[in-house]
Amino acid sequence: MGAAARILTVAGTATILLAAPGSFAMAKDKDPPATPPQVQQVYACRDVADTAARLACFDRQVSALQQAEQARDITMFDRAAAQKARRGLFGFTLRDLPFLGGDDEDEPALRLDTTVKWARRYDMDKLRFEIEDGAVWAQTDQTVLPRDPKPGDKVLIYPGAMGSYFAEIGGQKRVRVRRER
Repeated sequence: MGAAARILTVAGTATILLAAPGSFAMAKDKDPPATPPQVQQVYACRDVADTAARLACFDRQVSALQQAEQARDITMFDRAAAQKARRGLFGFTLRDLPFLGGDDEDEPALRLDTTVKWARRYDMDKLRFEIEDGAVWAQTDQTVLPRDPKPGDKVLIYPGAMGSYFAEIGGQKRVRVRRER
């Protein structure tokens, strides 16, 4: 199979990811990836003329597909799981991986509207904070906020220019931030 990741969308909502451990395709090609051989073998069963032989082919190939999934050679997830993963990766460049639907036109503009779990000052009045999903963000500019954010304060995080992000916390002025984890 090689070191590249292969993706297949089934029936418009389910996605199958086949990847060598630790490897991911980073190309932003608009062409859909090639159908993985394991899936092509399942499709090929449709062409078997004899009913009994066709059923045996499907049984054999679906069993092989299930074994590959159990061995974690193949991962399957639906659109909702991809959207959840994409939201969890907001702020990291990996969110644009094709199997997470990084160019999905159904998605609204990328913005995170959430709440602060905790916030602390560090490094000469900069701010570090965690949001409700566990992501930790750190301020990268020298803007001083008039008051410290408190748990439960609303925070809006959105992309800026050239890969940067901004956060508006508790209705205060925006600060430039980067995701730490």
